[in-house]
Amino acid sequence: MPAKPEFFVVKPPVRNIAVDAYRGFVMLLMMGEVLRLSRVAKALPGNWFWQVLAWNQTHVEWAGCSLHDLIQPSFSFLVGVALPWSIASRQAKGATFGRMLGHTLWRAFLLTALGIFLRSIDKPRTNFTFEDTLTQIGLGYTFLFLLGFRSERVQWSAFGAILFVYWVAWALYPVPGDFGAHWAKNANLGHAFDVWFLNVFPRPKPFVANGGGYLTLSFIPTLGTMILGLIAGRWLKAASPAVPVRRFVVYGAAGLALGALLHFTGVCPVVKRIWTPAWTIFSGGACFLLLAGFSWVIEVREWKRWAFRLTVVGMNSIAAYLIAHLFEKFITSSLQTHLGANFFKMFGDAYEPVFLGGVVLGIYWVILWWMHERRLFLRI
Repeated sequence: MPAKPEFFVVKPPVRNIAVDAYRGFVMLLMMGEVLRLSRVAKALPGNWFWQVLAWNQTHVEWAGCSLHDLIQPSFSFLVGVALPWSIASRQAKGATFGRMLGHTLWRAFLLTALGIFLRSIDKPRTNFTFEDTLTQIGLGYTFLFLLGFRSERVQWSAFGAILFVYWVAWALYPVPGDFGAHWAKNANLGHAFDVWFLNVFPRPKPFVANGGGYLTLSFIPTLGTMILGLIAGRWLKAASPAVPVRRFVVYGAAGLALGALLHFTGVCPVVKRIWTPAWTIFSGGACFLLLAGFSWVIEVREWKRWAFRLTVVGMNSIAAYLIAHLFEKFITSSLQTHLGANFFKMFGDAYEPVFLGGVVLGIYWVILWWMHERRLFLRI
């Protein structure tokens, strides 16, 4: 059994409010899709305010990054951040390595299965697809857990090796065209893998391509994102009650700069949909900066009261994820049934989506607040 690293041998840790607030912010961005800002922007052409909001609530077409593109990497990053606290808590309760590993395997399976379940809603049969946020985390989670018991040097080495080997594999895969063609949509190594792998499972019709270009193999560089979170969580825990804000800012800025350099020099583009190594580095830098910002405001400046609105969501992230995927149609149809189809047009047809969505989002939050007040937290 691996030796217990010194930084894990501690009393049960106190929850980090900044981490919960950051997670809550990310989940609200995801749940905020109900606002349908792109529909408002389409109804108000030329209005820069709604155009900017709409652009940041959609994924970029291919290369680049919007605020919406940072949801999945942030969620993955925060899985890593939370792991040192999780391991320390379980060890303080007397859990053995074997028992924790068994729980990790079970959790990885549940996350993967839950992702497939949600992707199968309204489908004629089980939709075996593995590009969903939960499945991507589930596929890499056991490897992350094992790295949690290793030194920081090993963790950085694993991060570098994963990205470098992944980049080499893609760069060497034969494709027609120039070097940039190795990262083209549905014409790359990951796509070729899915054409084989996803057709192993029963399907109504053979898998040909993912409409958005998303890939199963993206779980490998996503593991790199989680490793960055693991390292950040280790720094946070080791420095507690202080916060290594400066270190987060330095690594965040370095990640953005290096990711952009790889992109603009043509070595590797920043593409979230296929989770390129450059995207892992670039988005990881953004995650470090966001963690630095939340930590500075909440832990350093001690401006904590406002964060309650976010921590209500962040402390119940799995419940928030399920609510957003399962309850939208029910709540929307119920509101329109009881309030009337034209009720949400009171400010004009253009603003109907954001008015209706705002009410739905508020109901989501009230449900999570109700669960928070009764200490009902959904855990996997």
